[in-house]
Amino acid sequence: MELKPALEAILMVVVEPTTTAQLAEVLERPRRAVERALRELAAEYTEQGRGFELRFVAGGWRYYSRAACSPAVDRFVLDGQHARLTQAALETLAVIAYRQPVSRSRVSAVRGVNCDGVMRTLVQRGLVEETGSEPETGAILYRTTQTFLERMGLRGLDELPELAPFLPEADDVEADSQEGSAIAEAVATSR
Repeated sequence: MELKPALEAILMVVVEPTTTAQLAEVLERPRRAVERALRELAAEYTEQGRGFELRFVAGGWRYYSRAACSPAVDRFVLDGQHARLTQAALETLAVIAYRQPVSRSRVSAVRGVNCDGVMRTLVQRGLVEETGSEPETGAILYRTTQTFLERMGLRGLDELPELAPFLPEADDVEADSQEGSAIAEAVATSR
């Protein structure tokens, strides 16, 4: 494999700056050759006016967005549509995806915490939408949107993974339940 494309591929996935020695070892190439290729790549990117640059920082090499492109990067990163979801938002979204259409109170009951703020965020981001109301209570029902499917890379809800592999075994739940009952009984009798 050619050295420069191999370096580019590795540097695309690093989280922290990677040393020349590490790159040379992984690619089984002489350190000087790797160093020279890295400097050439950095110069090529600058010469071509790319939106990214290869920098030697903190003892290693890593890609960074070019300073001249920071307004575009800032808009992308700060746009609520692209910010990462919190754990609470992911859990709420999972409940909606698997139980839709579902009311806000039902989602809160499943999660065990109030989810009003999280629901507003998911609606604002276009991942969840209102889809009518519950006949008995009049509560607003929610479902996932086309944007949710696009972001998750799904063609439809039928492509959601099965929940069974992520649920505890029935024997484990029963044992926990029996243990919990025994503890509750012990507490009750000690009063």
